[in-house]
Formats: sequence, structure tokens, C-alpha cells
Amino acid sequence: MVALEQHVAPLVSAVNGASVRFVDPLDDAEWDRKIAEFRHATSFHSRAWCQALKETYRFRPLYAVAERAGVMCGVLPFMEVDNLPKGRRGVSLPFTDECCALGVDAQVVERLNAVVMEEGRRRQWNYAEFRGTPVAGAGPGLSFFDHRLELQAPDKVFARFDSSVQRAIRKAERSGVTVEISDTLEALRAFYGLHERTRQKHGVPPQSFAFFANIHRHILQSRHGFVVLARADKRVVAAAVFFQFGKKAIYKFGASDDRFQQLRANNLVFWKAIQALAENGVVELDFGRTSLSNEGLRRFKLGWGSQESRLDYFKYDFRRKRFARGCDRASGWQTRVMGVLPRVMCRWVGTMFYRRLA
Repeated sequence: MVALEQHVAPLVSAVNGASVRFVDPLDDAEWDRKIAEFRHATSFHSRAWCQALKETYRFRPLYAVAERAGVMCGVLPFMEVDNLPKGRRGVSLPFTDECCALGVDAQVVERLNAVVMEEGRRRQWNYAEFRGTPVAGAGPGLSFFDHRLELQAPDKVFARFDSSVQRAIRKAERSGVTVEISDTLEALRAFYGLHERTRQKHGVPPQSFAFFANIHRHILQSRHGFVVLARADKRVVAAAVFFQFGKKAIYKFGASDDRFQQLRANNLVFWKAIQALAENGVVELDFGRTSLSNEGLRRFKLGWGSQESRLDYFKYDFRRKRFARGCDRASGWQTRVMGVLPRVMCRWVGTMFYRRLA
């Protein structure tokens, strides 16, 4: 804590008797226990996710925490990113679909937003990006779809799937596709091979394996997530990574070999993951964000009986003193270029430049 506070001005603001300050969750061994008291807390609020991001990309955690009588009553995770070409900025959080503020009431959340803005001006950020936290009086700069599935007994969940999803699951089973659920580094390496292939297909550089190694070290080894691998004739043809925190789970990464698409292995991966999560006491699975233009992925997620909502990002430009529009990079010239590069070049781009894309 001392090292962090050397760089952060002490901020104490009255919010119904609460004080607000900035902390690094890695300095608090009780962090996960504290945030677990908030019903909207997810893996993205946890120490493990913070540690994976910090160790891989050297981002500086600046989590705004509101406390009342020594008890946490709100938290807004932010990290400071400082590199070219975007310069110094605050993001909540980098490489994270959504990381909303947690608070006992709306007043606490509004004050956390304001304190972060004050700190952004003091630290001369170019902008601050709120991912999933509404900002009073501002319109969203970028929007996505979000899909969440309420988990019950597996047979009840299965009954809510579209008939096409049910048929795909049965087809994968008849085709002899087998599924393994694992938290080992070897399983993550098997996933990563497909991850590289899938990212190249979509024109996106893969993140470095060092990032996934840190995910394994801090999330999977602590039993807060797992890898699901689907095999056909011993070949891994589909895989996914899921995070779990308390009773909420997140589908974070997915990949597949499109040469075996007809086996519908992806459907079996999700179905086995849903069963495992339900058995672990999870009550909600977040399928992650979906670009508004990606109708195919949207239909896939809706087919599981998920509830659709809008996920908004708010981006404040300190130089122009106004909220700005964002850009969804799910498509464009850069995706076309990445799609034709050799895989070894895609890997190099991901390793060298991903930190700048946060």
C-alpha cells in the first residue's frame, strides 16, 4: 500500500459518512472476501484477475474504494495504462468485457465515478474509460450486447435451449466427440493452439502465452476457472476458458478448428461447462460481450436461452473535456491485414503490441 500511495494523492470525500481512497488489491489479502459481499462481483473484480493483468502488462492498479466505519461499501476498479500511441489513460479494466462499479447505493457509485475523474485530471490522463458503469449525464461512447444465462438443474436448462442447439449437442455426442474439463497448464496450452488459429481467422492478434500462463497461475490453480477441451479422434477441435467467482461464471475465451465445424463440438463444450458450473453452485453464466454487428454470434448466444441486455462503455476525453465516441475494432482494415499474415507474425504482433491495445 505504501508504494502505491507515493504516487496517488490521498482522497477523502464524504459520501454519507464514507471515505474514498485508491488501493492496490494485491496489497489486501482479504480483498476477495470483501468484494464477495457485493452481489454483482465477478472474477473481473478479483485479486487474481488484477494480478494476471499487472504481471503480464505492468498496468498500475488504481481501485477506488469507498469505506464506511472501516467496511468497504463500494469499489470501482481502474488501471493506469501508459504507452504509445494512446498515452496515459485509465481503463476499467483493460482486456475486460465489463467491470462495473460495486456499491451499496447509487450515491456511492456516483461519488466513485467523480473521484476517479478527479484523479484522472490530476494524473493528466488522456481519457478514462468506464466499462459497464453508467456515468450520470453522459451518453455511451460504445455499446455491445451482453447475454446471461440463469443456471438451474441441467435438465431444466437444457429444456430452454433452442431446438437447433439441442440437436447440435446430440450430433456432437453421436459423432464421438469427447470432452475434458481441466485446470492444468497442459490443457491451457492445447486451448492456446486453437486460440491462435481462431484469432487469425478473425483478423485479431493472439495475446501472448505469458498472459495465459499468468491466468493459469492465479485463476485456474486457485480453482476459480477451468478449460474445456473437445476432441475428435484425439485431436482438439474446440476449447473454451471459463472463470468462476462465487456463484457467477464468465465465458472468457473460446476457440475452434473450423475444419471440424460440422461436428458441432463448440455446442458440446458449452453444454459440459454449463453442467459443471451448475454442479459447482453457479447460478449465472455471462457469455461475454458481443459486437452489435455480429448477428451470428448474437444468435448463437441467444440460442442457449440467455437474457440479452445492452452493455455500454463511457469514455471521457480530458483534453477535449467531453465524453467521446469509441470504436469497435471487431472489423476493419486491421482485421483484414491480420487475417493474411503468417501465424508466426500474428504471434509476434500479439506479444509486442497487445499492451498498446488496452
